[in-house]
Amino acid sequence: MTQSSHHRVKDIFRIIGPHRSKAFTSSDHRRTTSFMILILTIIIIISIVRAQPSNPKSTIISSSSDPSLTNTHQLQALVEKFFSDTHSSSTQKHSNNWVVLIDTSRFWFNYRHVANTLSIYHIVKNLGIPDSQILLMLADDVACNPRNRFPGEVFNNKNRQKNLYGENVEVDYRGYEVTVENFFRVLTGRHHDAVPTSKRLMSDEHSNVLLFMTGHGGDEFFKFQDQEEINSADIADVIHQMAERRRFREMLMIVDTCQAGSLFDKLYTPNVIAVGSSKRGENSYSHHSDLDIGVAVIDRFTYSSLEFFENRDFRHYSPSVRNWFNSYTAEALHSTPNMRYDLYPRNLDTVPITDFFGSDIKIEFQDERYPRGNATLLSTYLPIHTNEEYRITFPSSDETVVAAQETPVTFENGLSIVNKNIVALFVIGVLICLFLK
Repeated sequence: MTQSSHHRVKDIFRIIGPHRSKAFTSSDHRRTTSFMILILTIIIIISIVRAQPSNPKSTIISSSSDPSLTNTHQLQALVEKFFSDTHSSSTQKHSNNWVVLIDTSRFWFNYRHVANTLSIYHIVKNLGIPDSQILLMLADDVACNPRNRFPGEVFNNKNRQKNLYGENVEVDYRGYEVTVENFFRVLTGRHHDAVPTSKRLMSDEHSNVLLFMTGHGGDEFFKFQDQEEINSADIADVIHQMAERRRFREMLMIVDTCQAGSLFDKLYTPNVIAVGSSKRGENSYSHHSDLDIGVAVIDRFTYSSLEFFENRDFRHYSPSVRNWFNSYTAEALHSTPNMRYDLYPRNLDTVPITDFFGSDIKIEFQDERYPRGNATLLSTYLPIHTNEEYRITFPSSDETVVAAQETPVTFENGLSIVNKNIVALFVIGVLICLFLK
């Protein structure tokens, strides 16, 4: 290469060199700037996400004193607190009621036993227990018996003022389904897979269970359709199985039959009260007959039960279990009512009878008409609960509107509508694409 050529090449590099160096420096500068923006954006997004409360539930409950808190959050806090307190301690009051009513007698001349069962059925329904929590077992369908002068109807009084077998009666087991096996399966919950939920006793350790049995019995035995029978030891064992399987919290067992008191002599399970229409060695008797029907329509024990429940206003006062049992007299029953409560730890004078015959729903009755208002807003009225912790005063309609208008709309409030994690991933993806370009 000549000297002139060498100088020419050097001149070319002098011309190209600065431009090449300048281009390289500009590219590095853009990449560095993009990288710094990416790091700064990630730091900001992480700060926003970490600023969110780690426990939304605790935030809702603790902020219940904030006047700007919405009614939905107040209701959510109330429900969560109620259920957490209900299941936190075994000493809490029962949370639901279940009823098992069984008539074990067939044939027309046992008409009164069907009427006994249906009478108790209507008592518990009138006091708030729904059909979904009542197991009704009738061994004979006397309403459709050809001897019945009133087809499709069953009465418990010769005046025939109320049809016990109306449209709202749901019989779960009828006829030959009422057996010892099915009775024990209902109590213990040991059903076949094909048995529907409507035929199951879905009680738990928070349930109060009322068990009513009527039919023919004797000294420590109880008959099923003149074909089978159970004895007092069987009853004691099946109730103990229920307790071991946590199928009740407290139980009230009522037996309306001859020598009923002998059927619960062998009970040994705690939290059980047993009441019988007669003691050992005594018979139980019917109350009166209907000449048109031709047979006795109700037993004396059940008739006295109807007098007790129908002549009281349970809206303002619930008698105790002791008051209920003392309402039975030997003069009215022609037998001695019997009660065993040595296995029950609570004072019967302080236990409302509605703990077993009524629903656990708290209801406040009002004499005046309820004022009609805007159905879309919550009212200031709330039924008063017996526990002071669950009383919440909701703001009025005007206060709710004013609070909603005064609530400032900030960037964080608006951003909370969208999932912040999705926004963060989207921004990071866009910045990475720009960086790779």
